[in-house]
Order: sequence, then structure tokens, then C-alpha cells
Amino acid sequence: MHTEAARHFYTIPNWSTIPWMVAISSKPVIIQTMINHLSKTSKLDGILSWSLQAIETCAGSVGPDGKLVPACSGCYATTGCYNFKGTKQVRSDNKQAWKADGWVDTMVAALAKAKYFRWFDSGDIYSLGLAEKMYLVMQRTPHVKHWLPTRMAKFSKFKAILDRMQALPNVMVRFSSDAVDGTYTKGVHGSTILPNADEAPSDIFVCGAYQRNGKCDGCRACYDKTIPVIGYPAHGRKMAKVIRLAVATH
Repeated sequence: MHTEAARHFYTIPNWSTIPWMVAISSKPVIIQTMINHLSKTSKLDGILSWSLQAIETCAGSVGPDGKLVPACSGCYATTGCYNFKGTKQVRSDNKQAWKADGWVDTMVAALAKAKYFRWFDSGDIYSLGLAEKMYLVMQRTPHVKHWLPTRMAKFSKFKAILDRMQALPNVMVRFSSDAVDGTYTKGVHGSTILPNADEAPSDIFVCGAYQRNGKCDGCRACYDKTIPVIGYPAHGRKMAKVIRLAVATH
């Protein structure tokens, strides 16, 4: 089992290694091992999440010009602890794990006692096959409120599966705006980045984590289907630079 060196950042539950075996003569022989990691981030009050490597699994992070969109240019998941070898290995393991036949059962079992679950504190749904399996996990865990932030709504082939996910009463799919100035398209986007919390549009629910040392501290607005759009105040030096550049070009 892999364990994360930055344990203050998140820990890996010890339920995720599943050997797949076949009997030869009378002795079982392991022919495949799936290592599936669930993260536990301090910001989310210990709520579990499942992630992949940022950017490389984020097809929606690239704009029509072939460059990263502003929101992804300052992505927190490309800095700090996310660059540790162990952190990258976790995401690499997950990229292989979901392809195993037993992955859905593994995830459902892991969420047996959970009340909330976040998909992707880094990465995105890069495959329709992954999306279909995620849907099955959501469907089989009606006791869990799932939050799925994604940019894959940009691609028509993902529309049907994302609509099916959103139709589930326990799932909130939030299509992320590419902007860093608080703008978004009504009826399309479920979240946007705010350069300044005090200047947020009146129809946006502002994430208050910046007032609580970067923690949710009991807030569950991201999972709430009655809240259409959430604005996340920008944080981090990388994002601050992106915003300065965006302002300078307007």
C-alpha cells in the first residue's frame, strides 16, 4: 500500500488493494492487483475524494487556442504537495484502478458509511468508460451526496452521461467556468472563480472557506442542488498571477 508523505494534506484509507486471482491446479495465482486510493483532504472536513493527475486528464482545461484556460492556468493541483512523487503515484494508480472489473464494487463498499463524497480534487473525467462506472457508483450509493466538478460538459459526447448523473437526487454536477473574473454562463456553469469575494455578483453563492482558514467547516453548499452557482475566491500565488495578467489584458 502506498501512504502519502504529506499526511497533513490527506491520508489514504487502507481498504483499496484488491487481488484478482485465478486457480491453477489447486493454488491461487495473483494475475492482477488493483490499487485504488481515496483521499481525505483537510479542507473538506475529512470528506473522502477520488482523484486523477491534473491537466493530463483534463481535456476541458485547454481552450480553442490550444492553451490552458485561465482557471486552469492557476490550478492549485499543479503546485505544492501535488508535485510530490507519492501524490502523483496515487493518481497514477487510480488511472489504472478504475479499469478493473471490480472497481465499482470497491468504491461502493468504501462509501458504505459516507454521507458526502467529492469526485476529483484534481483531474477530470477523461473517459466515457470512467464516467459510466462513476454513474454506477453514484446510483448504488443513494445515501451519499456526490459533488462532481468538471469541465467535460464542453464535449457533446459527455452530455448524456452527465445529464444522467445530474438527474440522480444525490448528485450535484457543477460545470466549471473557465474564467477567473467571476463570469459564467447562466444555466450552464455551476461554479466560477472570483478575483475578489467582496465584488461577487449578487446571484452567486460565495464560498466562505477563505474566512475559515481555507476549510469547509460544516458548509456543504457544493453538494446542494438548490444552489445553482458557487463562486470560489481565488487563492494562491499562482492564481493571483493569472488574475493580474487577465486584468492587464482587458
